[in-house]
Amino acid sequence: MWTIDELVQRVSVALAAEYSGAPNGRVRDVPDRRAVRWYATTGLVDRPSAMRGRTALYGQRHLLQLVAVKRRQAEGRTLAEIQAELAGATDTTLAGIARLPDELLETEEPQLEQAVRPRFWAEPAAPVPAPQAEAPKAVALTGVALAGGAVLLVPGAPSAADCADIAAAAQPLLDLLSARGLLTDERDPS
Repeated sequence: MWTIDELVQRVSVALAAEYSGAPNGRVRDVPDRRAVRWYATTGLVDRPSAMRGRTALYGQRHLLQLVAVKRRQAEGRTLAEIQAELAGATDTTLAGIARLPDELLETEEPQLEQAVRPRFWAEPAAPVPAPQAEAPKAVALTGVALAGGAVLLVPGAPSAADCADIAAAAQPLLDLLSARGLLTDERDPS
């Protein structure tokens, strides 16, 4: 695996032989870091194989893809044409186009296993849970009338003594509602 700088250096070495550059002069002879990232974003080159912290790591396939892209650009092809040709190409096909020296494909360290990221968008949707056999029971609510037109909903059926205690306990809330003009008998009718 290589860092992006090491990958760009290998592309440069690979293109040093048998490469005349792009014929129109508008395309860089060797891709820079920015171009490699853009190629990966557009799908022309695979995304990095792995990450080591914040450092993206690239492998042999990336080297083959980048050199193949540059060789096709040297033939005067557009990126759209190249992408149509190379999308899904095997390593063997890419190696035939790239024509790399074998020593460039060797790595100094063992290949890291590529962590496969799940493609959540390609997975079938999760099944919708079956409706519960027993629906939640409805709770009967009773309204306790308070001053100023306020009504407090309580579960069950409170007694007259419960209603008096609730009204006394609700007095600070009623004072606040009254101060803010939120009770019906204190609102401006207009």
